[in-house]
Amino acid sequence: MPKPETKPETIAPAPPELLAPWRSAARAALQAEARAFARDVVLPLADELDPQKGEMPRSLIDAMAEKGWFGITIPAEHGGMGLGVFEYCLVSEELARSWLSVGSILARGQGLGTQTLDDARRLDLLRKSARGRWIGSISLSEPTAGSDLAGVQTRAVREGNAWRLTGTKRWAGFALAADFIEVLARTRDPEPGEPRSAGLEPFLVVKEPGTFPAGMTGHAIDKVGYHGFQTYQLELDGVRVPESDRLTGLYGDVGADADSGGFAAVQRGLNIARVHTAARAVGVARAAVEDTQAYLQEREQFGQPIGAFQALRFALADMAAEVAQARAFWCQVAHLLDQGEPAESESAMVKLLATEMAVRVTNQAMQLHGGNGYTTERRVERYWRDARLTTIFEGTSEIQRRIISDRMLPREG
Repeated sequence: MPKPETKPETIAPAPPELLAPWRSAARAALQAEARAFARDVVLPLADELDPQKGEMPRSLIDAMAEKGWFGITIPAEHGGMGLGVFEYCLVSEELARSWLSVGSILARGQGLGTQTLDDARRLDLLRKSARGRWIGSISLSEPTAGSDLAGVQTRAVREGNAWRLTGTKRWAGFALAADFIEVLARTRDPEPGEPRSAGLEPFLVVKEPGTFPAGMTGHAIDKVGYHGFQTYQLELDGVRVPESDRLTGLYGDVGADADSGGFAAVQRGLNIARVHTAARAVGVARAAVEDTQAYLQEREQFGQPIGAFQALRFALADMAAEVAQARAFWCQVAHLLDQGEPAESESAMVKLLATEMAVRVTNQAMQLHGGNGYTTERRVERYWRDARLTTIFEGTSEIQRRIISDRMLPREG
């Protein structure tokens, strides 16, 4: 008698663990905590709200605040966790694996909006940021100034002990729900021989969550993906900002040199933002790999799971290898930043490679899901939509290539 057919044992997707030399007991515990939270709390919300283009509830933000994650990089003496860029990226990868925007909301803490000229006020805001009670929005770009931030035209005009901001800002994520908005504005035109960025300063616009301040209006931009919070175009018509709320830096880098000038102080923050974006991209791509691994064992064609076909198995192997490579790279660059290295080229490289990888991997995941991947019944279409944005925000892939090549080759003129 012929032997009865037996199906191969199903192998559940196994999320990655930290390896040497990056692993420590504390980091492993932090990763496990973030992973469980992402799986049990974030993922069900993403499945419910993303198809509606809904916003994450305040209860989710409060739950992350209770864990201290809005203060990962804030020193312990100011109420934070006193950890580094590495741990910040570690938690963000896990959260982005379930919903990209939740991995992103952490960047709205971490000391953002605290670099005021007054020391006492700065320390008070740091403590609020660490508790998740000072969550903001960054408004740098304009309709004609995105990758070229030196082209910002929003004006800041001094009036006594205050400034009046006038102009148009675009791509201000979380702006309406935020406690504040950081606005990059021009206080003067550059003098002959100065860089085009001369005269640009960041300002802190304090507001009530759910409203815009006097002189500011905004309309939501309808995005393809990256749901979870709204993104706005803002119109500023004489928004008043006290001199005390002119900032010394952006992106909440509490280690930035306050004497280096507003625009110059942005640079280290940008490098942190780039490696953070790489970690988020890895999280999204990892989700695609894990879901595809499960699907290849679930879906049957020609009397067997499609995971039995070598071409599909090899495609999955390539996807997994690319994700692992990008993860190793962000770990290295985050470590360099924590060691105080500028790592400007490395930050650009990891942002470039990880985000382009996420686009390839999520696209391949959709292909391996076949027609089912092109429905909203599967999460893979969400990963695909979200991954596409990672090559654009925090500096496009083309900008990263320019940063890297400019440090490798001289420029004429």
